[in-house]
Amino acid sequence: MSLRLKLLLVALSTLTLPWAGWQFVRQTEAVLRQGQEQTLLASASTLARALDVLGIEPPRPDAALYVHECSGPMRIDGYADDWQAFRPYAQTFAADGDSAKLQVMLAEDAQWLYLHAQVRDATRQRVDARDIAVASSDHLDLTLIRGTQSRRYRIANAAPGSFDAPAIDGSDALPARLSGEWQEDGSGYSIELRLARSDAPDHLAFDVVDSAMPHASAGPPLALLGYNDATARMLARLAPDHVRVRMVSADGWLVAAGGSLDVELPASEDHGWLAGFIYRHLLAPAASDRQSPYANVDTFAAIDPRLQGDDLWQALSGAPATGWRATDPNGVLLVAAVPLRSEDALRGALVLEQANPALPILANRALSSLLVASLLALLVTALLLLLFGGVLGWRIRRLRNATERATRAGGRLAGPLPLVDAKDELGDLARSFGRLFDEVSSYTDYLQTLASKLSHELQTPLAIVKSSLDNLDHQNLPEASLPYLERARDGAGRLGGIVRAMSESSRVERAIASAEAEDCDLRALVSGCAEGYRVLAGARALRVSLPASPLPFHGAPDLIAQALDKLFDNARSFSAEDGWISITLEGSGAEVILRMANSGPLLPQAMQDRLFDSLVSLRERSARGVGETPHLGLGLHVVRLVAELHQGQASAANLADATGVEFSLRMSGMPRRRLSEGEHP
Repeated sequence: MSLRLKLLLVALSTLTLPWAGWQFVRQTEAVLRQGQEQTLLASASTLARALDVLGIEPPRPDAALYVHECSGPMRIDGYADDWQAFRPYAQTFAADGDSAKLQVMLAEDAQWLYLHAQVRDATRQRVDARDIAVASSDHLDLTLIRGTQSRRYRIANAAPGSFDAPAIDGSDALPARLSGEWQEDGSGYSIELRLARSDAPDHLAFDVVDSAMPHASAGPPLALLGYNDATARMLARLAPDHVRVRMVSADGWLVAAGGSLDVELPASEDHGWLAGFIYRHLLAPAASDRQSPYANVDTFAAIDPRLQGDDLWQALSGAPATGWRATDPNGVLLVAAVPLRSEDALRGALVLEQANPALPILANRALSSLLVASLLALLVTALLLLLFGGVLGWRIRRLRNATERATRAGGRLAGPLPLVDAKDELGDLARSFGRLFDEVSSYTDYLQTLASKLSHELQTPLAIVKSSLDNLDHQNLPEASLPYLERARDGAGRLGGIVRAMSESSRVERAIASAEAEDCDLRALVSGCAEGYRVLAGARALRVSLPASPLPFHGAPDLIAQALDKLFDNARSFSAEDGWISITLEGSGAEVILRMANSGPLLPQAMQDRLFDSLVSLRERSARGVGETPHLGLGLHVVRLVAELHQGQASAANLADATGVEFSLRMSGMPRRRLSEGEHP
């Protein structure tokens, strides 16, 4: 992984900044919501006390039958087609352990009070209401109660159709008979009737009689509860701006509503669907229920007469509560509910709802600003880190390239090491490398002059040994000592050969340093040398590849030929008798490439860069013949010196097919001298 990529990954850690900012915005928005909750809850408590002072009676605490408002007259036919809007709010009552024996719906308009009752009774024993056997047959006893007066009616019918229910007992102030429609199906029967508003009671009681269970008990009286227009008008006057107030009974039935949730915002404040989506999923509080809060107040009683929600039921249990509800489009609604008490009895709740579109707008604005600032900070940080990584990588590459050049040159620096004047850690590293290369260069110089020093120092001791051996030849020595004398003479000869080789190497180095350049045809030079090598190659195959045309070159042809001799001697030493040797000459612009390849063993990876150093050799000692002078590893060192003299370099590598080794000489030629220095044009 590159340094710039690592720094980019480090830059990504700045993504924690928008996360931290998001958390801060959420906490700030939560504090604002808590302040609004407390404010609206205080308004609800104040309004509840105001209603008590104004003498507005809350709903009664006992069980009630809710009377829905209908927009027009309903057809009395015994069927529930006209009651579909009220079916979700139908009230069921148990009878003798049956949890849904009776289902009742009530509605009213300006003239009539409508009743629809459905009784679940699978057994069939039906007679008319005036039949003497009606008491033991299936029927419904309905009791109308108004104030202190009450009257009971027995509703029964032998077959589907119209029925006439006479009054059994009670006050004459109520109707003497009731009429309506009776319908049946496989699960039971249904009853539909209507009463004039002048005859409407304030309580109803139901007594379902099943022929299969003749000893059923009568149900308790149930108060009639409906939407109170007078209370609604009072709530509308008391409701704060942009707040809707609703009064509900202890069972959650809507009694009155007033106020409005409409908040007009300028077109410039419209935050759009994207901001709403961000607010809803990143900042908005969790909705307490799924109830839609934007119902029309004027028709609310016909649309949603019973309220739901955790906050409402908590208030109906006696504790004030607040909650948030999701709205359309992409908003939130604050709900505060407080209990309504009268004479220490819980009689209902007062619910205040407040739509605050400014809260999402402010939160979105803060979050958008935070995101923009975070993205800009992230972008600037990433660019700075990438720039820093690029500069740092460029400085490191400069130091690496200078180090590699010095390594290839035997530890000698071509110039001052870069970054040595820097005051940072890379400067310290460069100065450490400089001291290391100074040590390596001194050691290399010592090795390169070691041969000449040893040859000079060994001349006198070697002459003493040889003269002593010559004197021993004139002495009468025992026969047993003659082999030892011969071995000493052979060792002295080999030591003399070593000294001559070291002296020759020293002379070659001095000759290379003082060589004169001339123009020559390098193709002809390599071709002539190759022809001379064919006899020396023996059974080995010699392959020569030369350019088709002459190859002019400015350099020292004698030294190039000598370097070629060293390379051929090395190739012949390491290739088998049935192997091959290849010589290739190529011209590439201002540079020429001379390659010498041979079959044989591969080079160790660690030795490929050290072969051209002085006193380095890979030849096995066991391969040396008797009396043969040891190889000192000076030949390839001479090759490198010749290449450097011609502004080039020498290299060695294994062949791609792993069949042998290839040595390469890349040369650009020796620099031309000026005419003033004695160079002829």
